[in-house]
Amino acid sequence: MTRITGKVIAGLIGFLAFGPAGLLFGLILGHAFDQGLWRALQLSGPDAVHIMRSQFFETTFTLLGFIAKADGRVSEAEVAQTETLFAQMRLSSSQRLKAIEHFKEGAAPGFDPAPTVGRFNESLGPRRQAQHTLMAFLVGIALADGAFSEPERNALYQIARLLSLPQREVDQLVAMLNAQAQFQQHQYRSGGGRHQSAQQRPSELATAYAALGVAPETSDGDIKRRYRKLMSENHPDKLIAEGVPDELLRVATERAQEITAAYEVIQNARGIR
Repeated sequence: MTRITGKVIAGLIGFLAFGPAGLLFGLILGHAFDQGLWRALQLSGPDAVHIMRSQFFETTFTLLGFIAKADGRVSEAEVAQTETLFAQMRLSSSQRLKAIEHFKEGAAPGFDPAPTVGRFNESLGPRRQAQHTLMAFLVGIALADGAFSEPERNALYQIARLLSLPQREVDQLVAMLNAQAQFQQHQYRSGGGRHQSAQQRPSELATAYAALGVAPETSDGDIKRRYRKLMSENHPDKLIAEGVPDELLRVATERAQEITAAYEVIQNARGIR
């Protein structure tokens, strides 16, 4: 009954007010109302979290395929990046098959991402951190082969427009994630980075600033606030509330570790307490 309530009421009102023409108009309006009401009831019921997480999973892997194929071919590095993601997420065999199916769908010639992003928007709504987390996965595969091509950038911009995200946020995210990846490599090579030579420190410090999305001349107070904001955005509880599925949560929260490592380098360099 729920899915026809709007049509019945609006159709009846339209018929009583304007006759047969009003009935038709009322049915059209009522149908639109029923669709929205049904979705709203779904997303406020006990299955809401499952719906959001399932849609996040589908959207992520479908759009990963779209971004990977944006420059004409899926590179070996992008395949390896996806395989690494599978391993980090500890997907079951059935989940892995679904992820591959979604990836292939997104990588298919002529794929239009609008319906996929539309379902994501419908299921999760304007959850900014969920959008940023999704974009972070997409930027990650665009950077996987070390070459950020113009078609990949344009594809990311296209997704951002569908999510109503400004291009400047995409550009900032690209810069931060690129720096975080470089910073992680610095840390790995240096075994933690706290006792590096004087020649290594300036380069790593610059990368640490970029990883936090701040300039070297930013004040200590603003750097602290920026760090706390990033940590809050990437907190597991926050990501769970935003609809990020548990499997993707394991990967998303690794960003918090990279952010903390970058902040510690800045702390040591500046003596921030």
